[in-house]
Amino acid sequence: MAVENIIKEVREAAQSVISDTVEFTDVRVEGSSVVLYTRDMDAFAGSNDIVRKLAQKVRKRIIIRADPAVRLPTKEAEEKLGEIIPAEAEVSSIRFDEINGDVYIEAVNPGRAIGKFGAVLNDVRRGIGWNPIVIRDAPMESTTLREIRNYILEPKVAQKRKDFMKRVGRKVFRDTIDGEQFVRITALGGYREVGRSCHLLMTKDSKVLIDCGFNPGNDKEPSPFLNAPEVTPLEGLDAVVLTHAHLDHSALLPMLFVYGFDGPVYCTPPTRDLAALLQTDYIKIQNAEGKKVPYGSEHIRHQVRNCIPLNFGDTTDIAPDLKLTFHNSGHILGSASAHFHVGDGQHNIVFSGDIKFENTWLFDRAVNRFPRMEALVLEATYGGFKDFQPSREEGMRKLTEIINRTVERRGKILIPVFAVGRSQEVMLVLEKAHREGMLQDMDVFLDGMIWEATALHAAYPEYLNNNLRNKIYQNRGNPFRDDMFQKVDSVDMRQEICSRDEPAIVLATSGMVNGGPVMEYLRQWAPDRNNSMVFVGYQASGTLGQRIQQGAREISLHDRDNGGMVSVPVNMNIETCEGFSGHSDKRQLMRYVRTIRPRPKLVLLNHGDPQKCDQFATDIRRKARLKVESPHNLETIRLI
Repeated sequence: MAVENIIKEVREAAQSVISDTVEFTDVRVEGSSVVLYTRDMDAFAGSNDIVRKLAQKVRKRIIIRADPAVRLPTKEAEEKLGEIIPAEAEVSSIRFDEINGDVYIEAVNPGRAIGKFGAVLNDVRRGIGWNPIVIRDAPMESTTLREIRNYILEPKVAQKRKDFMKRVGRKVFRDTIDGEQFVRITALGGYREVGRSCHLLMTKDSKVLIDCGFNPGNDKEPSPFLNAPEVTPLEGLDAVVLTHAHLDHSALLPMLFVYGFDGPVYCTPPTRDLAALLQTDYIKIQNAEGKKVPYGSEHIRHQVRNCIPLNFGDTTDIAPDLKLTFHNSGHILGSASAHFHVGDGQHNIVFSGDIKFENTWLFDRAVNRFPRMEALVLEATYGGFKDFQPSREEGMRKLTEIINRTVERRGKILIPVFAVGRSQEVMLVLEKAHREGMLQDMDVFLDGMIWEATALHAAYPEYLNNNLRNKIYQNRGNPFRDDMFQKVDSVDMRQEICSRDEPAIVLATSGMVNGGPVMEYLRQWAPDRNNSMVFVGYQASGTLGQRIQQGAREISLHDRDNGGMVSVPVNMNIETCEGFSGHSDKRQLMRYVRTIRPRPKLVLLNHGDPQKCDQFATDIRRKARLKVESPHNLETIRLI
């Protein structure tokens, strides 16, 4: 009866807030929103305050849509849009979602398509009866973005999504059960280790999974403990919340759909797209290495269809007693700290995700101010006593010195990078160094998913820092589009780069040297002492990257010619260039904890090696005087 009661309450509130003369032909719950359909769009088209007042009165997200009977036919509507939207918006495409009544307007200058205080959008609603959704035309072509946008607008997919959202709404707004409230967190992965991050948040009414990654350095136990009795059956989960797209947090999320999960996935819009990109590549790498693939591309599509994107600062109901708000965590594009509000304020928990508590070349620093908070689940990747990183500027200086030394001896430079985050940071540094004359003219080759991931960064400038955002908005000096960057788009091109005599810089995935195109460059360049390999990111325990970083002089690699393994000597110079990490170092972590507001009553540490978790816990107790624990996997901590 909960949904029916909400619909009745909203109907009554709408008549009092708006007017009893406005007729609503239908009221539905879709996801966490209440959607009102009306033939009288003029009552709403001139003012956004009406909807805001209604939402405040009923404390629900309100969407007003035109009744299908008053929508103009698509051809006529498109012609009318050409009259309403100013030419300065530079509309590149118009797509109609006939299932939901939305029209997607892709524009080079979306602000012009929206208008001052939404004036143009109001004219669109009034003029054609469709609900306008304005999206930015990506300045760099992204196959991933295009495919996702096309997929969710396919009529069959749109209908499935509409039915799914109704089902989610009924589950979100179901009646709560009587009894004492409790809040528990079960550690399913990523505790006292780096990799396979996964947490289960349980209350008396709800179960939510936060992240579902794999551990690239642990062949024996790469997956979270999803067979724990608290988790199964997966149909019992209310939702999955994904903090960011890196595979140690997202790789196994599609596997949940293999084993019966069919609920919502909450994440930011860039995280939705980046996760699909990385998961698709994960399948390719697993297949190429002859390893078992836990899911197929159809399960990634299922995940995309079930995604409910949320921007930073938006608060939404995700279960009968849980509200979720995302805040910027500064780690990679779209990465978020997840704030959960339990019940009527009984408890508030923040899962930090991976954080960077300083301004970087890409992002603003992580948010550490929250409305309320009693418990904090915090990463400890660089929580050790000696985990201090140099500044970004020092990292830039050292990287350019390594490159210039290598170029002097006619060597090549191989930089293993994560496709998302470190790649773009290094690109910005190389572009700046070249522009300022610190590097000579030379091509920088991008191999793997780097080009596609970079295109997604350009597609979401609102998630970047102010300086970079303005360059992309104004389409002047966009560093990602500099001529020095060349996309490696074929095996033949890769072989040509490997065999060339002149110096070259290659950024290649994967960042921990555990598969991907970096392996081919390593196989061919490792024996030559004139070449250099530069690590700019964290190398997890057990990965080939860590073994090379720690001095391995001989490695075994897959031989693409005969399918077996081949022994390769490592004579190339191995360098580590700090200052590029997307994680906070010890100094930044302590500053985050000491300045966080409000002060949590309990801190739980995860995403760190055992020694670093213990050392960080000691420092928090001594310097911040907070209660802190470092649980093991499969431990459950009751918060209230």
